[in-house]
Amino acid sequence: MSSPHISPLVQAANEENDRVPGIPRRGSGFLDGPLRLATTPSATVGPYLAIGLTWPDGPYAAAEGTEGAIWLRGRVFDGRGDLVPDAMIETWQADPDGRFAHPDDPRGGQTVPGFRGFARSDTVDGGQYAVHTLKPGPVPDGEGGLQAPHVDVSVFARGLLDRVVTRIYFADEAEANAADPVLASLPDDESRGTLVAQRSEDGYVLDIHLQDCTDKGMVETVFFAV
Repeated sequence: MSSPHISPLVQAANEENDRVPGIPRRGSGFLDGPLRLATTPSATVGPYLAIGLTWPDGPYAAAEGTEGAIWLRGRVFDGRGDLVPDAMIETWQADPDGRFAHPDDPRGGQTVPGFRGFARSDTVDGGQYAVHTLKPGPVPDGEGGLQAPHVDVSVFARGLLDRVVTRIYFADEAEANAADPVLASLPDDESRGTLVAQRSEDGYVLDIHLQDCTDKGMVETVFFAV
């Protein structure tokens, strides 16, 4: 039965799916002419978001009881200066010797047993993340120098079709931070300051701001194109 709502091209499609010049094959996606993409509406994620990709020991890059372990903590804020209660943070980093828990590390991989270098934390208690880990060591910059100790961070949250990527550096690594090529590429100290975690009682703390909120004096965290 033919429907008046079916495209004439579909109505003319060959039922046997044989290629006939000028007639599309039903379901093949074969094009007889140049592909033209029409404008599609923008979209967003949310407002009710539940990523659902966390697991019980997700926040633990280092197991509980690991000597020298610290907590990386912080809050995630949106452009209104409000906490984001359902964001998710992923971290990836080297161990204290600057080695990665990955077979592609040509130096032989991480040296701390059980340290996996990767962690994932959703925001809880209204917008706070927490990752149990080890403070990383400096890592090569690919040009014979070293990058300052840092943690790579991906942020997933409502309104984001893709993650945003940033880093966490450490305030008590001032000399290494001053020589870090990524920090040096930023335009000013205010931008660099958005990436530097401060000491806390059990580790370090750094808040992440997805956008500026001038009314509350909040500066957007520097994010990187990767």
